[in-house]
Amino acid sequence: MKHFLLATNKDKDIDLVLTKKIQNYLEERGATLYVVPDIYQTGIAQSQIPQNIEAAITLGGDGTILQVSRSLRGTDIPVIGVNLGNLGFMAEIDATEIEHMLECLLHDEYRIEKRMMLEGQVIHNGEIVGDEFALNDIVIGRSGFSRIISFHVYVNGQLLDNYHADGVIIATPTGSTGYNLSAGGPIINPVTEMIVITPICAHAMQSQSIILAKDDKISVQIQRVRKTQLEEAFATFDGQKGIRLSSDDAVNIEMAPQFTKFIKLTNHSFYDILKKKM
Repeated sequence: MKHFLLATNKDKDIDLVLTKKIQNYLEERGATLYVVPDIYQTGIAQSQIPQNIEAAITLGGDGTILQVSRSLRGTDIPVIGVNLGNLGFMAEIDATEIEHMLECLLHDEYRIEKRMMLEGQVIHNGEIVGDEFALNDIVIGRSGFSRIISFHVYVNGQLLDNYHADGVIIATPTGSTGYNLSAGGPIINPVTEMIVITPICAHAMQSQSIILAKDDKISVQIQRVRKTQLEEAFATFDGQKGIRLSSDDAVNIEMAPQFTKFIKLTNHSFYDILKKKM
């Protein structure tokens, strides 16, 4: 590889010290870079990305990777992340490994992993009012200080269960080590293709996570608990895009047609990372 996009979380790379280090290192070796020094402030417009970009390097944490993956969806540009945060499963490269990472990229010593994504459509009064994608998860949760929400979950048109809870997480295997794990859900190898449903603080003893096939289609339908109360909730996509929901709204979720490609160095495996992080 010789042509890179470099996206930085400026709050974690103070004074862009590592950004400049990577830029100088690669340019001294004949590579070209398209630098986004403050990804959360400016974002990435696909129309501005040079056509020759072969890979995206992120500096920050898992949130930075999620931001970049959403921006690059459909471009086929693979991503590798340097972890400058706390607990990162996607951004697996530490700051001490940057030069090793760059040498591997320059000499094509890596492999590519494909990660499934989710697509969620928000339905209000029978019309689609939102169509968003997620690499990690789609979360339907209560709004602010509202009471617990009531919702039905359907799988392939059949009722799975009725829930009274703080919400529900619909996660990919990549997202299984995120909010899903905190809510008691299972850890899933991120290269597999399946969907996990995990209720959040459900008011029922039997409410456990359920793993579905990748082709299953899910519908979460918001119900009204009290006649005098308008149930309000939010659907959030990778924790970055939020859409307000009210009674009788639905979020229809299925495996997205697009994948996110991750660059993996040959000496890193999911189980190595899991052991290190946990």
